[in-house]
Amino acid sequence: MGRVPSPYATVLTEAVNDLVDNGFDSAERVEYWQERLRRAAEESLATLDEMERSMRDALKTVYNRLVERGGLAKLHPGIARFTVERLTPLLRGELDRRILAATGLIRLNREEAVRKTLHRFSGWATSLPKGKVAEPDKRDTKTLIRKSLSGLPFEVRRLHIDQGHKLTSSINSVLAENGGAIAGVWQSHWRQANYDYRETHKERDEQIYLIRDSWAHKAGLVKPGPAGYTDDVTQPAEEPFCRCRYKFLYALRALPADMVTGRGVQALEAVRENS
Repeated sequence: MGRVPSPYATVLTEAVNDLVDNGFDSAERVEYWQERLRRAAEESLATLDEMERSMRDALKTVYNRLVERGGLAKLHPGIARFTVERLTPLLRGELDRRILAATGLIRLNREEAVRKTLHRFSGWATSLPKGKVAEPDKRDTKTLIRKSLSGLPFEVRRLHIDQGHKLTSSINSVLAENGGAIAGVWQSHWRQANYDYRETHKERDEQIYLIRDSWAHKAGLVKPGPAGYTDDVTQPAEEPFCRCRYKFLYALRALPADMVTGRGVQALEAVRENS
């Protein structure tokens, strides 16, 4: 048996055939097919509730991997488990905030895909002369019109991934800020095959950025290195589809010598003498 066309594909075929037979003879004809296409397009997509549920589940999976199953330890070496537990309400708040933002984006993407489909159809239909026209390549015409709609699942998957990276970055930042981190080592994925990295982010790879107003900074124990402060640059995952991240440092001894002040050196020596 051949593949059964979807209701949306059927309506689109009927619309294209009708416009080829009659041309652009009235706005009413185009509006009629626009409304039918809109309904068919919306019915062909996963419901908004399903798409939002899928996004929530994806972000909760990221959260559980980081917070519940100890994934944060890789980016925060040396931080105590009880610190993570103490900050869990704040970390949970980041999850809730990201879910709210992400589900809003899902809604906008869904609406935009339908809108672009109708816009392409209207643009093609109103460009036709009145009356029967020389038959265009209907297959190419339909492919162009449904381009946004057929690409929506891919865009949603990309959105899942991007929002997951943004959640990871925000959770890391909250933990670092409230857990006593003093610096962050930028980690880029530029070596990963087929990753469309930003050249500026590649240049930041393995650079150490000081956290302004951390306990060590306020105490005069540290100073910025060549890279400067974390707030001098965009944050990991802040830009669309960025997969960079910070590995946070909590101890003076983890910093290179040029980022430790004379007072910091004295503090390290005092610790060694008392250990």
